[in-house]
Amino acid sequence: MTFRLRSALVAAALSVLAGSMPKAADISGAGATFPYPLYAKWADQYKKETGVGLNYQSIGSGGGIKQIKANTVTFGASDMPLAAADLESAGLVQFPTVVGGNVPVVNLEGVKPGELVLDGPTLAKIFLGEIKSWDDPAIKKLNPKIKLPSQAIAVVHRSDGSGTTFIWTNYLSKVSAEWKENVGASTAVEWPVGLGAKGNEGVANNVIQTSGAIGYVEYAYAMQNKMTYADMINKEGKRVAPSTQTFQAAAANADWANAPGFYQILTDEPGAKSWPITGATFILMHAVPDDPVAATGALKFFAWAYEKGGKMAEDLDYVPLPKPVVALVKKSWAAGIKTPEGKPLLD
Repeated sequence: MTFRLRSALVAAALSVLAGSMPKAADISGAGATFPYPLYAKWADQYKKETGVGLNYQSIGSGGGIKQIKANTVTFGASDMPLAAADLESAGLVQFPTVVGGNVPVVNLEGVKPGELVLDGPTLAKIFLGEIKSWDDPAIKKLNPKIKLPSQAIAVVHRSDGSGTTFIWTNYLSKVSAEWKENVGASTAVEWPVGLGAKGNEGVANNVIQTSGAIGYVEYAYAMQNKMTYADMINKEGKRVAPSTQTFQAAAANADWANAPGFYQILTDEPGAKSWPITGATFILMHAVPDDPVAATGALKFFAWAYEKGGKMAEDLDYVPLPKPVVALVKKSWAAGIKTPEGKPLLD
C-alpha cells in the first residue's frame, strides 16, 4: 500500500468515525502528528466497542496547543510538554499517553534500514548545512564499510509547529553548542537549510520521493512506510537502533511522580541501550472544561486506551506507559479536571 493511499484510508476512517455519530457523542481533539497512527487505531477500535466517535485533526503540536487554548477542541495533543507555569496560566492540565522515538530517515540508493549510523554532532552539522555531501569525511568515518555516494544531501524538515521538531531540536541543542546558540530548540525554528514539509506525513513523503534526502519522523511512520532509517551513537558512545526496547531504556530515567504537569524531556538520556531522540506525547485539557460532558467522554476514551490500547501501541512501535504511571495520571484527573462546581469529572 502506498504512503498516500495509507494516509487517505486513515483519514477516511477518522472521518467516518466523526461523521457517523451525533455531534454530542463525538470526542474532538487536535495536534501532534507523532501519535496520529496510534490515535487513529485506538479511535477505530473504541468506536467498535462503544459507538463513540473521535474527530482528531493531525495538525502538529503547535496547532494543538493553539486550539485547546482557544477552546475549539476538547483536548489538544503535543509532543512538547508545557511547563507548570504555562499550564497554570492557561488553565490546562497535561498528561502523557505513550512514549516513542524520532528517527533520522534517508533516501540513499543501496543503503538498507539500520546500515547507516550517525552521531549527534554529525547530525547537527548536516542540519546546519555544514556537511553538504554524503561522502563527507565525518560521515565516512562513522561508516567505513558503506560506499557513500558523492551526492548532495537534501535536508527535509517540518514546516509547521511541531512537537516532533521540538524533540529533534532539543536533542541537537544538547549535542551541539553551535546548534544551541544559533538555532535552539522549539516547535518551530529558523532552519539554516532544507525543504519544509507539513506533518510527519509530509516529511516522510518528501524523503521517499527525493534521492539523497534526510529528514526526521516518528518511528511508526518510518516502519509503516518501510523507510530507511539510520542508527545512532548515543550518550554512552554505543551504537543503538530505534526500537521499543531502546525507547523504553531512555524512558526508564523519567521521574513522572515528581514532575509537575508530568513535564519530561527524554532526549540524550544516559544508558547503554537508550535511544537518544526519545520523547513522550501529551494530552492537554482544560482544568475546568466549558463542556464537562465532552471532557468526560475524552477522559473515558483515554482511560480505555490505557487499559486496552497497550498492545495496539506496541504493534505500532510505541511504548505504553507503565501501570504506576497510568495510576498517577488517573489520580491527576481526579485532582485536576473538575466541573465548575469543583467535582471531579471521573472518580
